[in-house]
Amino acid sequence: MRNTSDLGNRIVYGFPAAVLAIFMVVSGDWWFAAGAIGLGLICMHELFAMFDDVRPARIVGFLGLIALGVAAIEGEPFHLVLVGVCVIPVLFGVTILGPSAQGGTFGMAIVLLGVFWIGMGIAHAIMLRELPHGGGIVAAVLIGTFVGDTGAYFVGRAIGRTKLAPQISPNKTIEGLAGGLLTAIIAVWVVNLYQDWIDAPDALILGVAVALMAPLGDLFESFIKRDAGTKDTGKLFGAHGGALDRLDAVLFTLVAGYYVWNAIGV
Repeated sequence: MRNTSDLGNRIVYGFPAAVLAIFMVVSGDWWFAAGAIGLGLICMHELFAMFDDVRPARIVGFLGLIALGVAAIEGEPFHLVLVGVCVIPVLFGVTILGPSAQGGTFGMAIVLLGVFWIGMGIAHAIMLRELPHGGGIVAAVLIGTFVGDTGAYFVGRAIGRTKLAPQISPNKTIEGLAGGLLTAIIAVWVVNLYQDWIDAPDALILGVAVALMAPLGDLFESFIKRDAGTKDTGKLFGAHGGALDRLDAVLFTLVAGYYVWNAIGV
């Protein structure tokens, strides 16, 4: 009964998210950038809320993410480096001069984590969408990521016995990981069967990249949550957590997708 309820909740909360994702990917250009930046800001808010005790300078993180998104849609990858470089002195100034007495070294570290983890992930998603056939690649990466996550969940629940990383995420198993890897690769490959501008070997390469990076992104976020002492990053998706809980793997796979597609397809 619990598995059925879990699946039902995933569908209820996943359907509107899927509709939003489809609209963003199909629209492209500034529509996609605006949606991606908005989701990134929600994720960053959840990150800062988890570490509110170190008083991160939130405004610097939010502005840094927006600047990265604008640089990405303008098609200037060098500007991403420029934004990253500028964030550090601005963050330092706000930390020592801000009226709310920001939280020193640890507060700055959380802001930089948000900018370079979430902000760079969002920026690469935007840049990937702007590449030739970028909409199709973004769609394939997203489908592969979420199908792989679902495959890992059901395989892990069915036959999972060997713990993958018990100190980081006690429920993840090696059997679930294997199921997720296989289903992610198959999903990306199948999606790209209907694209006449990518051949099967390249689709498999993209699928392998997605399959490998998705669980790494998931474990990365799990490690951060465990360090913060929280189970979920928010309540945007009800019992299934916040935006960061749903996009943790995507922040890794879309970055991988950008560089893989640059290497093999563009």
